[in-house]
Amino acid sequence: MSTGTGGAERTLRQLLAPTCALSGAVVAAGFFFPSFVGSTVDGRGWLVISLLFFGSGLGYLAVLPGGTEEESNAAAYLLRVRRATLREAVGEFLARHDPVILGVPVATFTLFFALQFVAPSATVGAVNAVRDVLLRDTGPLFLGAMLLAVCYCAVLLVGPWGEIRLGGPDAEPAYTYPTYFTLVFTAGIAAGIVFWGPAEALFHYGTPPPYFGATHESAGAVGPALTYALFHWGVSAWSAYAVIGVPIAYFVFQRGAPLRVSTILAPFLGVDGLDSPAARLVDTLAVFATIGGIATSVALVGQQFLTGVGFTWGVETGSSGPLLFVGGLTLIYVLSATTGVNRGIRRIAGLNVALFGLFGLLLLAVGPRSFVAAQGTAALGSYLGNFVPMSLFLGDEWVASWTVWNWSWWFSWAPFAGLFLAALSRGMKIRTVVFTGVVATAAATMGWFLLMGGTSLFVQRRGAVDVLGRMAASEGAEAVAGFPVLAALPLGELLVFAFLALIVVFITSSADTSTLVVAVLSSERGLAPTPGSIAFWGGFQGVVAVSVLLLGGGETLQAMAVLTGGPFAVLSVVALAGLTLTFRREEGGHTSPVVRLWNKLPTIHGHHDVDPSKED
Repeated sequence: MSTGTGGAERTLRQLLAPTCALSGAVVAAGFFFPSFVGSTVDGRGWLVISLLFFGSGLGYLAVLPGGTEEESNAAAYLLRVRRATLREAVGEFLARHDPVILGVPVATFTLFFALQFVAPSATVGAVNAVRDVLLRDTGPLFLGAMLLAVCYCAVLLVGPWGEIRLGGPDAEPAYTYPTYFTLVFTAGIAAGIVFWGPAEALFHYGTPPPYFGATHESAGAVGPALTYALFHWGVSAWSAYAVIGVPIAYFVFQRGAPLRVSTILAPFLGVDGLDSPAARLVDTLAVFATIGGIATSVALVGQQFLTGVGFTWGVETGSSGPLLFVGGLTLIYVLSATTGVNRGIRRIAGLNVALFGLFGLLLLAVGPRSFVAAQGTAALGSYLGNFVPMSLFLGDEWVASWTVWNWSWWFSWAPFAGLFLAALSRGMKIRTVVFTGVVATAAATMGWFLLMGGTSLFVQRRGAVDVLGRMAASEGAEAVAGFPVLAALPLGELLVFAFLALIVVFITSSADTSTLVVAVLSSERGLAPTPGSIAFWGGFQGVVAVSVLLLGGGETLQAMAVLTGGPFAVLSVVALAGLTLTFRREEGGHTSPVVRLWNKLPTIHGHHDVDPSKED
């Protein structure tokens, strides 16, 4: 099975290929020739057929032979999957797991849903009260930590420490740069980009940010709406990942520390002290935040996908719809995770970026290009010009509900995304890691929000569809936004079809990675995860997502996950302090590109060469 040519995988491929072809033909007929299919398929039927098509296609891609971990010098040495028989996997499961990191998150989520079932009002009230206090009273903490993260990343980009090559001067990157970017981008953004892409700018258009003081739903509210969408999904957001990922990568590849989130404490505890209670607490919080974040995202995009099925075919999927969607999606991402980074995870991530790019080009071709270009250019200029003031603006309840909430959410995802970024980065210079993990990813994300958000605002402004009205009338407001916007454009059926595909592929790309990362974190130090461990954590994430959908605790669970953002905002500052001390003590002699450029200037400028050894 490790080579991808075993009998089980061969049989699976033989089943998945015709399943994908047949179900794809039915889905295509339903989308583009609805009269041919008629009303012979109900809501649950369309959901099952859609999942069969997307799932079998992604599953087939994951189990194709070749590209195994054993054939690669992948830096993510613990992200390989240890192969074992079923009996071995079951027998070793508990023995190979840290009992605290395994038990505490499982017990916490079990207790939460038990309370949600027995006393839903009290549970929701208690969690939301704590969340509101956190967002209202710790706003300066999140704003300060995020701005520090951005500034530190800027220093690494242009400063001498960016020259440090992870793994040593002779280390070679494990991945080509396009693959590296693809894995980092798709793991870190999840399906939030398709969930919020059509909706966030509309929300800010309806309730403008107080920083700009625009009138709601006016021409003057368009620019601020797009500006704040860029602000919440731009360089600040991705910097939160980098300031966790870079310290982990440095101490793993330069100092031999374990691939753990707690490795950020290595400057204070020492590499040998990372089995301490403090380190295990950090890893436990990381597992809790990852499961809460991914499971909530699965639930949210499940709601969005079910909305899309209803919008497309005018059918209801019923109470079993959430169970069918999450169950099918769980099978997909568990299969992908068990095949490893260099097979399923890498291939699905590549397909994700390809679909993302093609969808963007199609939307650009049929969408309101002039409106998007004019408003997008103005919003980008406003974003750059107002970045620092917006980063420091405390404002009122709006800032707590949007900016502080977003920063806490990004910090809660930082352990998972940062660790994965670190694991992929052996052989890369720190400057390359930061450029990829912050600049390149933010550019792709902001381009999407300008295109998708600008299109949504154009449709709303021209009165083609009252998207805000539809969102106000729907319980899952954000889930509704994209479909009427896309349907109002030329080739609307094709755009909606591609949008549904993006929803599934984006969440699969993050869920398979998070499943593997949680399996790594919960395993005993130095042990690679087994397929049984991956299946357990993938299934557990699915159970949590189903519970969210059935018990209606999505916002509350999201609030619980966000609560971990506070500790990791603080830990990011601690990590940067420790990394800076280590750099100053042990990484002298590096030269920044700024100094190299300065030293190449003609001597008539009267400058003196700078001694690179004094830069640090």
